[in-house]
Amino acid sequence: QVQLVESGGGLVQAGGSLRLSCAASGRTFSSYVMGWFRQAPGKEREFVAAISWSGGRTYYPDSVNGRFTISRDNAKNTVYLQMDSLKPDDTAVYYCAADRRAFRRVITIVESEYDYWGQGTQVTVSS
Repeated sequence: QVQLVESGGGLVQAGGSLRLSCAASGRTFSSYVMGWFRQAPGKEREFVAAISWSGGRTYYPDSVNGRFTISRDNAKNTVYLQMDSLKPDDTAVYYCAADRRAFRRVITIVESEYDYWGQGTQVTVSS
């Protein structure tokens, strides 16, 4: 079992930046694809970013590409989401998630393919 704990959320003005962190327990973190998702009030949860187990590949949807950067430090069992040029539409609860299929070559954007989830951290962007 892997436990994920997000931190770094908060209130920021439009155009500002935040960096989210997700700390993972367990020795197998370095073998997992990691993802970030978000859920705004009244909306379904949506994919935000994902990173391969080695950190060499990343993937983003068009809505955040060029503004968000996912990275990981396997020595610290932590994955990060750097969010720049934030917009009010980025307001949501942000969740990190782990795909437990070790050393998987595919980076998935499908929510159901992630096995472990954190409790979420609120990000609010004011206009």
